[in-house]
Amino acid sequence: MAEKVTIYDLAKQLNTTASTVSRALQNHPRISKKMKARVMELAEKLNFQPDPVAMHLRTGRSSVIAVIVPRVSRNFFASVITGIEQVAYQNGYSVIISQSNEQYETEKAIAKALLNKKIDALAVSISAETTDYSHFQPFINKGTPIVFFDRVPESLNVSKVEVDNYEAAFQAVEHLIAQGCRKIYHLSGPMTLSVYKNRMQGYQDAMKKHGIEPQENWFYQNAITLETGTEATKQIIQSGDLPDAILAAGDFSAIGVILTLKKAGIRIPDDIAVVGFANETFDIFIDPELTSVDLDSQQLGETSAEILIEQLNQTPEEREEKHIKFPPKLMIRDSSLKAKKYD
Repeated sequence: MAEKVTIYDLAKQLNTTASTVSRALQNHPRISKKMKARVMELAEKLNFQPDPVAMHLRTGRSSVIAVIVPRVSRNFFASVITGIEQVAYQNGYSVIISQSNEQYETEKAIAKALLNKKIDALAVSISAETTDYSHFQPFINKGTPIVFFDRVPESLNVSKVEVDNYEAAFQAVEHLIAQGCRKIYHLSGPMTLSVYKNRMQGYQDAMKKHGIEPQENWFYQNAITLETGTEATKQIIQSGDLPDAILAAGDFSAIGVILTLKKAGIRIPDDIAVVGFANETFDIFIDPELTSVDLDSQQLGETSAEILIEQLNQTPEEREEKHIKFPPKLMIRDSSLKAKKYD
């Protein structure tokens, strides 16, 4: 059986030190790109596998990045996790994943458990119930790198990665107005989360730009699941006051809208156009295919992990708070093409 390749073997062949090799493998900013490339090339050639125990003894790190998401069952969050894992693994870190199930108490308990596990870094998307963020303060106090993605706390001075949700909703409404829609209802999420507040504001400002004043009954809050989207649509139908279009703050609620409208014999998009958020994989498998805002989920994950890796290679004094917003992409499909033509 061949002996395991060590960083000392790599260092000897590259005529450098083991500490340089170690830093190169961890993508340390003080190591040149040329040296990093040489180390990675040789490591791959010799099938080098880092020893997590040895690394922990050398650096005091566990080489673990923890991730907390509301639900792993959502394709959006699964895709974010994929992005985080790819960057983490490339840099010698493993990933552990926990889900809050949209519950504040569960999220708080997870944070406490992770604090005791001595993780190296933390990536979080907060639950729908979370309005107090004090359970993350111990990580900040310890100097543990932490980044929030998608659902971010506005009051914490930490790194954040998200899509421009304001612009996303603004674009979606302008698209619907271009299709001849003026009476546009909005199924929103909980206003405790900035992601839904920003979508609401984008919706309102786009309507205002075109001289449309939404009425109170055009809003349905906390309607982001299949069940709540279905219930909201039933209420709309029962009221007899039908809109030209419905902008749902999530694809699951948008599916509830489409299924309920179709059951009632209401044509989509001829009678009511529908737009969702998240560009879930199932959007192209329903009839009509769902127009939705793509939230660049894997890129969110990759960027979040890159920030954490960068900060792990810096001292707390060197670290800079980053707030990154990606531009939205509206994926236009049949569910919103009310005008039957789109230039």
